[in-house]
Amino acid sequence: MSFYIASSPHHHVRRTTHDIMRWVLLAMVPGVLAQLYFFGWGVLFQLVLAICVALFAEAGALFLRHRPIKPALHDYSAVVTAALLAVSIPPLAPWWVILIGTLFAILVVKHMFGGIGQNIFNPAMAAYVMLLVSFPVQMTAWMPPAVAGYQAPGLFDSLWLFFTTYTAEGYSLEQVRLVWSESGLDAMAMATPLDHIKTEVSRGFTLAESMQSAIFSWFAGAGWQWVNLAFLAGGLTLLVQRIITWHIPVALLSSLGLCAILGALASPDLLPGFNIHLLSGGTMLAAFFIATDPVSAATSNKGKLVYAALIGLLIYIIRTWGGYPDAVAFAVLLGNLCVPVIDQYTRPQTYGHGEPRP
Repeated sequence: MSFYIASSPHHHVRRTTHDIMRWVLLAMVPGVLAQLYFFGWGVLFQLVLAICVALFAEAGALFLRHRPIKPALHDYSAVVTAALLAVSIPPLAPWWVILIGTLFAILVVKHMFGGIGQNIFNPAMAAYVMLLVSFPVQMTAWMPPAVAGYQAPGLFDSLWLFFTTYTAEGYSLEQVRLVWSESGLDAMAMATPLDHIKTEVSRGFTLAESMQSAIFSWFAGAGWQWVNLAFLAGGLTLLVQRIITWHIPVALLSSLGLCAILGALASPDLLPGFNIHLLSGGTMLAAFFIATDPVSAATSNKGKLVYAALIGLLIYIIRTWGGYPDAVAFAVLLGNLCVPVIDQYTRPQTYGHGEPRP
């Protein structure tokens, strides 16, 4: 008989990185399908190209570092990074945007810091911020959701837009983004719900007036609320499977929701309520799939609560007073920066430490 000794942490069920990442990818399926339904085929193109580039970049970096390639590719960590970045950017952003972003996430944010387990920032969010700062036009060209009276481009037109930024008939992405209504073509392309509210309020309209747009439904952003609910369903699956713990999702959503409630009470004509904040943009994706990254997040349970609550607070602050309507990526990166300090002050006490002497 052999006696196996393993180092801490000691869990009743030992999971491999491969198993964890596979569950994360499976849990993302409902959200990806919802995005595909509401925003068209571009979501699929972004995913396929991002995953292919991530695997090649991962293999190349491991080869140059003289590390085993096959085990690292089999753990799916690069695939998860690519998938998170792909679902975060506009579906019909040009192909070179996701190419540059994926290479930056894998080669710079991940491998230049030492590879898996060594990066201090979430690779997907670091790449997203780099793309947003470098290519703001392409990174804000979100399509209107299908339920807002808009006919999404078909498979062939989406493919042309993805690779050439024009349809086969010669229409540009900006022209395709215009919304068809009964009275004809609207003069302004539709923005995301958070961006639309921010823009309309800055122009002097009230919150109620700004939400008369077709991109809002009975509860939150049309299409966006179902995408967030789909990612919520996937996130709950991760909780049931014990891939993640409840601390980060609950703390992030509670912090953001509480700030939204207080803001709406203080200024109901200008600031949206918790329903808009929780079911718009990348809120649920951040709460269950991004902020829960085991490498760049806090480690102790108390630290996770502080870390996630800080991210929720930062999301609300940036959305309300900053220049970026969604704010998830910036809030997560700022939270990553604070992790060493959070871990320092929330570290569990050693057994017996602090007990009074007899």
